[in-house]
Amino acid sequence: MKFTKMHGLGNDYVYVEAFTQPAPADPAALARAVSDRHRGIGSDGLILILPSERADARMRMFNADGSEGEMCGNGIRCVAKYVHDHGIAQKPCVTVETGRGVLTLDLTVEAGKAETIRVDMGTPILDPSRIPTTLVGQPVVDAPIVVEGRELRVTPVSTGNPHAVLFVDDVAAFPLETLGPLVERHPAFPNRVNFHVAQVISPSEVRMRTWERGSGVTMACGTGACAVAVAGALSGRTGRRVLARLPGGDLHLEWAGDEAPVFMTGPAVEVFSGVWPVV
Repeated sequence: MKFTKMHGLGNDYVYVEAFTQPAPADPAALARAVSDRHRGIGSDGLILILPSERADARMRMFNADGSEGEMCGNGIRCVAKYVHDHGIAQKPCVTVETGRGVLTLDLTVEAGKAETIRVDMGTPILDPSRIPTTLVGQPVVDAPIVVEGRELRVTPVSTGNPHAVLFVDDVAAFPLETLGPLVERHPAFPNRVNFHVAQVISPSEVRMRTWERGSGVTMACGTGACAVAVAGALSGRTGRRVLARLPGGDLHLEWAGDEAPVFMTGPAVEVFSGVWPVV
C-alpha cells in the first residue's frame, strides 16, 4: 500500500489515497499501526483521500488510537495540497468532502506546488446539543467544570468536531499532559473533546497548546485554532482576526461573527512517500 507522510505545522498524518489503489479494509487498525512512532511510520493519525461524488476528493480522518474524527484543519490543507500536486484536481481552488460537509480551499501555488492554503471552515457550531456538551448557555462561555478538584472555565465550540477552550495566563506552565486526558473524557462532553489552553498576547494574537482527542498532545490543531479564535471573540478577549501561535507554527484566523464562516490560512508540507506492507 502506497502512503505519503505530510504535516501542517508539525501536526503529522499518514495519507493514503484510494484513487489509484484500493482503500484499506480496516482503517482503524491501520491508523494504530502506522501512527506508532517506534514501530510504525509515526504520526498523529491516518487520513484517507478518497473519490467523492460531491467534491474533488473525500477525506476520512482517524486518530492515533484508531477512533474516527469528523474533521482535521491541518489535515484538510494537506489533502488539498496532495490532490493538487499529484494531479487529482490541479486547480487553484479545490473542494473536499468531510464529516463537516464539503469545504472549499484556496491554494497559493509556487513553482507548481501548493504552499499556503486558505480554508473556509464553515460556521462554528455553538448550540450545546450539537457540539455536543451538557454545559448550559447560548452560547456557552467560560462555563465551569471541575477536574481533579480544580475549576476550569471552558468555552465549548464545534468546528466540525468538539473543542473546549480554556484561557490561561501562561500556556507553557499549564499541566496539559496531566489534565488534558481528563478534560477529553469529562462527563460534560459525551463524545469526548479536543482540549486547548490559550494565552492572549494581544487582541489580535494568542498562543495555544492542544490535547487532541484520541492522539494526545500535538504540535498543532487547525480546527482547534479556529475554536480558540471563536472563543476569544465570544468572550471579548480577542478581535475577529487572530494570529494563533502553536508549537508547530502560526495560523491566521478570521471570523466575522454570527452566521459567518471561520477562515483558516496556513501551510501544508509533503515529507516523504513509501510503501506499507499489507498482510
